[in-house]
Amino acid sequence: MSRLTVLTGASRGLGRAMAQQLLQPGATLLCISRHSDAALLQQAKAAGATLEQWEQDLSEPVAAVARLTAWLQAIDSARFARATLVNNAGTIGQPRPLADGVAAELAQALRVGLEAPMLLAGAFLGATRDWAGRREVLNISSGLGRNAMGSQAPYCAAKAGMDHFSRAVALEQAALPNGAKIVSLAPGVIDTDMQIQLRGTSAEAFPDRERFVQLKAQGMLDSPATAAAKVLAYLDRADFGSKPVADVRDA
Repeated sequence: MSRLTVLTGASRGLGRAMAQQLLQPGATLLCISRHSDAALLQQAKAAGATLEQWEQDLSEPVAAVARLTAWLQAIDSARFARATLVNNAGTIGQPRPLADGVAAELAQALRVGLEAPMLLAGAFLGATRDWAGRREVLNISSGLGRNAMGSQAPYCAAKAGMDHFSRAVALEQAALPNGAKIVSLAPGVIDTDMQIQLRGTSAEAFPDRERFVQLKAQGMLDSPATAAAKVLAYLDRADFGSKPVADVRDA
């Protein structure tokens, strides 16, 4: 018996680092991303892990949900002692005041950042409801879901929505005999492409730009590998799920 993990947004940054660390001997990992990664496949073969990669646009989440549901229903659940969904994919879009926003970009940010995680969580929980092993949903949130920032309305809204739907689902699952544990986890500040994008935005469009410039200059950013190790260590905690909205730095 081994571990099954479904991970979104695995093609870069935190998601790719988590994928690398999840490829342990005997593990099964399904990555749902915009692009597949040949290097991950080679790592999986070397580690004796099973890796499947789907190139899927999560701004069209209904198709991804149908595919995931069918895939999970076809699996022999007795093979796995543990099944985990990690909703990591997200986008900050182009930082700008909402009044200057482009409707199509705003819609995409909310679909990828909130609609897709909610639909995928529902599909995962429904398809695995009769599985005997441990089940978990880990939603990668952000401090911006809990503290607002100008020119980041869609990202703040998506992460706040992720936090609150996690609270609601935690209540639902707690009432079930083998309910899943769900946590919306802020992973800390990480040196990813999102940070580069924020630093590269004009101060006129993004008044908090200098804050992110200073985070980089002062060495305050975790590497993706360091952040991934912290997130996966939190996922392995015995008390995972006791707080449906949490921070990786929580004691």
